[in-house]
Amino acid sequence: MTRNIGLDVTPPKSECDDPNCPFHGTLPVRGRIFEGIVVSDKMNRTVVVRRDYLWYVKKYMRYEKRKSLIHAHNPPCIDAKIGDRVKIAECRPLSKTVSFVVIEKLSK
Repeated sequence: MTRNIGLDVTPPKSECDDPNCPFHGTLPVRGRIFEGIVVSDKMNRTVVVRRDYLWYVKKYMRYEKRKSLIHAHNPPCIDAKIGDRVKIAECRPLSKTVSFVVIEKLSK
């Protein structure tokens, strides 16, 4: 049974028994939604997502490229790997550094 999380994403095809899965567990998602690329999956059920964005520098009236690394929970039903483009959503804090969860794998 897949839960409706209230966002326009395609639910995963496989089932999982993770309580911190937004589709098959009880984890609510709210707040910000980002897209990024997985740069590390060495932690247990956690991935590091790199988000590239442009930052406006007022003095030079130009944009500069910046990046941020966000730790996100990776449910077993989604199972994102290095190089995957993913969509992550904010949730309650799951650990000291993890406050996001992977909700969709967009492409390889």
